[in-house]
Amino acid sequence: MDNLERLKLRTGEPNEDILLDCLDSAKAAILSRRFPFGSGELNLEPQYEDLQFRCALDIYNKAGAEGQLGHTENGISRSYEAAWISTQLLLEVTPYCGVPE
Repeated sequence: MDNLERLKLRTGEPNEDILLDCLDSAKAAILSRRFPFGSGELNLEPQYEDLQFRCALDIYNKAGAEGQLGHTENGISRSYEAAWISTQLLLEVTPYCGVPE
């Protein structure tokens, strides 16, 4: 099962374009963290595919509350560490830096 199918299953979202956008944003965030000085890399390494799903789900679940830094209502409190994707998820990415050849 690919990440798009997993997101459909988890969210019930009928609009694939929304889910694909979440997956693209998650991929961009992971690649940015993986290659902090750029690399031109366009594909995720296989070990980050599950992380892409979890980041995309995080983005989807925060839709409408992007960047929210606090919210309390009826005993429920929400506060996001970072906008768009939780810092805890992005800490799973190991930055790669190399010496130019």
